[in-house]
Amino acid sequence: MGKKTGFIGLGVMGAAMASRLMDAGYQLYIYNRTKAKGDALVSRGAIWCDTPEEVAANADVVFTIVGFPKDVEGVYLGDGGLIGSAAPGKIFCDMTTTKPSLEIRIAEKLKEKGTLLVDAPVSGGDVGAKNGTLSFMVGGEESAFAELLPYFQVMGRNITHMGPVGSGQHTKMTNQIVIAGTMCGVSEALVYGAKAGLDLEKMVSTISKGAAGCWTLDNLAPRVLRGDYEPGFMVDHFIKDMGIALEEAENMSLSLPSLALTKQLYLAIRSQGMGRKGTQVLVKALESLAGKDIL
Repeated sequence: MGKKTGFIGLGVMGAAMASRLMDAGYQLYIYNRTKAKGDALVSRGAIWCDTPEEVAANADVVFTIVGFPKDVEGVYLGDGGLIGSAAPGKIFCDMTTTKPSLEIRIAEKLKEKGTLLVDAPVSGGDVGAKNGTLSFMVGGEESAFAELLPYFQVMGRNITHMGPVGSGQHTKMTNQIVIAGTMCGVSEALVYGAKAGLDLEKMVSTISKGAAGCWTLDNLAPRVLRGDYEPGFMVDHFIKDMGIALEEAENMSLSLPSLALTKQLYLAIRSQGMGRKGTQVLVKALESLAGKDIL
């Protein structure tokens, strides 16, 4: 079906997104640093590649969703990277949340080889990845966006072309700024409600129907109530995102005090060995400030 498709990065989000593309009939060429994470897809017919460069050699369209800016740079520009098999007509799409300036630099390198890069970070967590309801914030040329749209529609629902390369990442930063504040608010509400002796399930159900209603209340608050702190989105990655947003804000002479405070709370969580837990574990930082377990 359509063009040969590459997919690099099979973590919590990537594995589910790649699976949806296979369900839609796309032939995938895949790569991940930990090969075992590709076994389930290979058993369904995906073709394993030993390097990102090998993925690009076989595929016309390649999607990447990895961890940190250094990982993005390595996958695209490092030894065995995608740039080694970049050629006119190919399109690369990076769905990692990373630095806008890095995407622009990679795009310039790829353009020298006649290859286009689109930055398309996503929002919606593991639930959105599994259900195909992710939001895509896309930066890049209109022609590339149009060619990638059918793929995006398999993996998500709200898909918006925001402008040139880097625009997707800047939009994702605004998304993360909102999430940071919302996660703080929801966590504080849960700790307050517990301390006040409220039925928390009833409380969450009630306030989610009014002005406080949000994705975090609907999806993460119930996990907290079940004692489930496994990652839909990992603390380590959220700290990375907040750091990027604060760095970009400083470059624009902006002060974002609420975001800076939220980052400090998450750094405290990571210092307690919970960097690989889900972002909902923030309630534990607030419990620590209270001096005892509340939830």
